[in-house]
Amino acid sequence: MRAPLTDALIREAIDNIAFDGTLLRYERYGSGHINDTFAVYFCGNGKTWRYILQRINTDIFTDVDALMENIAGVTSYLRREIEARGGDYTRETLNVVPTRDGKSYYRDTTGGAWRGYLFIEGAKTYDTVKDPKDFYNAARAFGKFQNLLQSYPAATLHETIVQFHDTAKRYRDFEAAVAADIKGRVKDVQPEIEFVRAREKDTHVLVDMLASGELPLKVTHNDTKLNNVMIDDKTGEGIAVIDLDTVMPGLSVYDFGDSIRFGASTAAEDEKDLNKVWMDIKLYEIYLRGFLETAGDGLTANEIQMLPMGSKLMTLECGMRFLTDYLSGDVYFRLHYPEQNLDRCRTQFKLVADMERQWAEMEALGKRA
Repeated sequence: MRAPLTDALIREAIDNIAFDGTLLRYERYGSGHINDTFAVYFCGNGKTWRYILQRINTDIFTDVDALMENIAGVTSYLRREIEARGGDYTRETLNVVPTRDGKSYYRDTTGGAWRGYLFIEGAKTYDTVKDPKDFYNAARAFGKFQNLLQSYPAATLHETIVQFHDTAKRYRDFEAAVAADIKGRVKDVQPEIEFVRAREKDTHVLVDMLASGELPLKVTHNDTKLNNVMIDDKTGEGIAVIDLDTVMPGLSVYDFGDSIRFGASTAAEDEKDLNKVWMDIKLYEIYLRGFLETAGDGLTANEIQMLPMGSKLMTLECGMRFLTDYLSGDVYFRLHYPEQNLDRCRTQFKLVADMERQWAEMEALGKRA
């Protein structure tokens, strides 16, 4: 359990990370719910600048050494690749600010873990897709992320959340929750249970292709929502992929699919009126085009072919997780009202069904790209 946040703890962390200048102030920053994030203001020689300070949520990320080894390794590699291609690594990737003794993070006197990043100025994130152009630019940013890291030795990364996107395992967890039925809810969700069981074979497709070598192990972000891309204020381009806590070895098609699940849906994740829920094929096409434009030779032919399956399975997996949590008594996902997990699960399954309805077009778009 993390200690309560105090001014003394925040200032202790600031003092022990190698920020330049004289401290002016700090303030809460961003809309994230996992880590405690602050913008920290410094000055010197008549100028003012900012850094990002974060207290890592060690209730979720229990192995901070592994987490920060992943982030430090990937960001160092990205800096070298960006610089080699003539880019500005101070804006096009996260840059870890080391501690005063040269480490990637600081342990405070209560055991809390803190890290610092350079602040990416002149850019912001968006929580929802308000303009298709933003979705396109986010796709280009995630495609570029794949391209830049195509030669990174993904197997050297730690699995900070073991089997995070293993859809076959998620299916086994779902069946275990059905069998246990600890809240007596199984009788009320038979249509949802049958929906999952009818697609059990699908859950093995991508993990089996990875095991057989038909899909390569890649560096994956594993949380490819729009709000994890910094959008340049002037150009509107996606300039940097952020929030690298879930960077792990995985499948690029899952990363693509999570973006579609979140960004190409026409409704909120917990929409009760399923008539409002479908996958917007135009947004799918826009994202596919942007992603492939920058991913380039960073993707194999099999990866491109399986992008529709990645979209379907990430959505099915999410729905299974919501349903599993509902059957288990809502112990994992935060709720704002009773049965929210059930509403979430139903929207995901409606998206899966709509993808299946548009499957031929999704595959055709990939072949034309």
